[in-house]
Amino acid sequence: MKALSLKQPWAELVVSGKKTIETRTWNTSFRGTFLVHASRISNKDAMKRFGFTSLPTGCIVGEARLVDVKSYGTKAAWDADEQKHLARIEWTKKRYGYLLADVKRLKPQPLKGRLNFFAVEWDPHTKK
Repeated sequence: MKALSLKQPWAELVVSGKKTIETRTWNTSFRGTFLVHASRISNKDAMKRFGFTSLPTGCIVGEARLVDVKSYGTKAAWDADEQKHLARIEWTKKRYGYLLADVKRLKPQPLKGRLNFFAVEWDPHTKK
């Protein structure tokens, strides 16, 4: 199974259904279900902005399905989706939105993260 690391609170906002678009500076051809990994290091400013003091880090916290990727070719398109991606960063032409569906929270499972989508041997749907 694949996984994608997100800093907290972004991972929490995804698994709670409040963030339905994950933004990246790179496109991907991957579509399908992946594990949501909470990075070891949190974004302290975003934690404060969203009212979190402590969230699990360095672990799998959920799963989601990547159904499509949206290219943000204009600032207007970026701004129109602000309530879905929740990013407060400046728009650039190299910005992509990963449209997420079927999000589920999982019991945290410790795991070291990596960049990009990465392979994980653990599958939450097996009893191993």
